[in-house]
Amino acid sequence: MGVVEIAAAPWQGNHRYTGDMLHVLRPLPVDRLKLLVFDLDGTLIDSAQDLCNSVNATLARFDRAHLPDETIAGYIGNGARVLVERAFAAGDYPAADEALLAQAYPYFLDYYREHKLDFTYAYEGVLEALAALRELHDGPAGPARAMAVLTNKPVRPAREICAALGLAPYFLNIYGGNSFGTKKPNPEGLLALMAEAGAQPDETVMIGDSRVDVETARNGGAWAIGCTFGLAPETLNGTPPDVMVDSPADWTAALSPK
Repeated sequence: MGVVEIAAAPWQGNHRYTGDMLHVLRPLPVDRLKLLVFDLDGTLIDSAQDLCNSVNATLARFDRAHLPDETIAGYIGNGARVLVERAFAAGDYPAADEALLAQAYPYFLDYYREHKLDFTYAYEGVLEALAALRELHDGPAGPARAMAVLTNKPVRPAREICAALGLAPYFLNIYGGNSFGTKKPNPEGLLALMAEAGAQPDETVMIGDSRVDVETARNGGAWAIGCTFGLAPETLNGTPPDVMVDSPADWTAALSPK
């Protein structure tokens, strides 16, 4: 299929539809890319139900009313501590002080560690897309690339989930929100992965479903792919990535040398 113009809404500017459900704002230098860095929640996995259940269990433990799942889902993406803070700030209750949060946050972490795989699953097509990307990278004519995960989720459950769902073998490393002194959108973790992979910023692409991921890429000088199927794609409205994809299957098309 040839390239045709598609409507700009909901993202700004003119996009090119390439026939692979790719919305291209700025073409990626796919021949030069050496490092693909994936977000976890909302990109590789749908973890919303387990996170929502864990938040509501924590609220109940501290005599707070349950919140709708869609409300909690809107708080996901900036790390577990911020998720708990936002949940406790919702509703008509007084704002949680540090003493309360010092109890609620560890309770949330403990509960989530026990229930992180109750309902969490890899999005349809993720494993196939990762396998296709690895096959492309490992082929005799393919570009030499590494893949990694950078999430604001604490690193221990992040790695355990990736291992349980069969994702871990594809990645050079999996870093979480407590792997460094900062979280996304600070580029510290992204820059550390670049150093490990021997990749420059313009040889790196960050793949995620939220504004946080695009800002992380921009702050680190890297390229960005946004995923419309994730937990927070509406946050991309004001922070457009270089390419938008509608499913994990589109990663291969977006990242294959022409």
